[in-house]
Amino acid sequence: MSAAVAAAALSFVLIASLVHLVSVGLVAFRCRRTPPAQFHGPGITLVRTIRDVGAHEEDTLRSSFALSHHDHEVLFCAASEGDPAVGVVRRLMKEHPHVRARLLIGDDRISANPKLNNMLKGWREAQHDWIVFADSNLMLPPDYLEQVQATWREDTGVVCAPPIGSRPAGFWAEVECAFLNTYQARWQYAADSIGFGFAQGKTMLFRRDMLDSQGGVAALAGELAEDAAATKIVRNAGLRVRLAGPPFFQPLGRRSASHVLSRQLRWAQLRRLTFPHWFALELLTGSAMPLLATALAAEALDVSPLIAVAGLAALWFGAEAFLARIGGWHLSWRAPFAWLLRDLLIPAIWLRAWTANAYQWGGHKVAWQPGGAASMTNEGAVGLR
Repeated sequence: MSAAVAAAALSFVLIASLVHLVSVGLVAFRCRRTPPAQFHGPGITLVRTIRDVGAHEEDTLRSSFALSHHDHEVLFCAASEGDPAVGVVRRLMKEHPHVRARLLIGDDRISANPKLNNMLKGWREAQHDWIVFADSNLMLPPDYLEQVQATWREDTGVVCAPPIGSRPAGFWAEVECAFLNTYQARWQYAADSIGFGFAQGKTMLFRRDMLDSQGGVAALAGELAEDAAATKIVRNAGLRVRLAGPPFFQPLGRRSASHVLSRQLRWAQLRRLTFPHWFALELLTGSAMPLLATALAAEALDVSPLIAVAGLAALWFGAEAFLARIGGWHLSWRAPFAWLLRDLLIPAIWLRAWTANAYQWGGHKVAWQPGGAASMTNEGAVGLR
């Protein structure tokens, strides 16, 4: 290897490592645990889309009935009466009659996004002008509604928060934590810290008049993912996406390799379709490319590649461990192995996302053609093409 190539590789490693450490520092400040929010906002509607009953899902649904906001209602939305989550919600509503809660059932096919179709009836039935959508597998702290409302500013179009994986069971759930926490949440909060936030669908708070002025909740069908559509709508309106912090936990339970990989590939496909220029840079965001560049530069500089790679890995993953500790996120002895596997998978997922043209989501197959409209069919468990 020539000296010029070695110098370029070393420069890339230094820049990538600096960006990594700066992002950790920014996010550690944003995501440290803080006392409960002391905020008394206007009335608000919580809409929880439900489907099936996964690990810890009864616990996360139960958290909807322990919220401290002084004026709120809870709407649960299911696509069909036969959904297993419907019975759980009905029982929880009976156990908590003092909470204003309703169950809405029906499937409005306005898009190829089954989650958005499920959300629509909640928007229509909401009694308040502040409406927050929260996935059913998100654990809500008592001051959840106060936290998201307190984040709103005059220039805000939507408030979101990425999920933080918690309570993993098994190694592949640890890998999902590695993707969700010190990688995806870190990058989202870092971008938000410099005024370039992206929406995340686990939590989305809207003010009715703002979204109605942009076409209403149906406008979220403009993209395959409702959070990507929300990002574009808000930015086109001259407003900002803001992230609430600290983020909220998503208990994971047990995960299989196929579950984790298919979910990450689906999300990668959606990012590639909606923000292709930013997605192109994702190849450089993990440690895989810097570690490879370190090995190449070390050999050219007569330094042991093994020692150089181990030193850089210790720096990168030590910073992630620091962030997880500051945030109160899951951290175990298996985390470094999960982080390393995640970073080795990122290039493979990135490459596959450029060629895949369909994904399976909740019993639906969503497919599209280049430059064409997306379609959704009910085909049970359909693999990715």
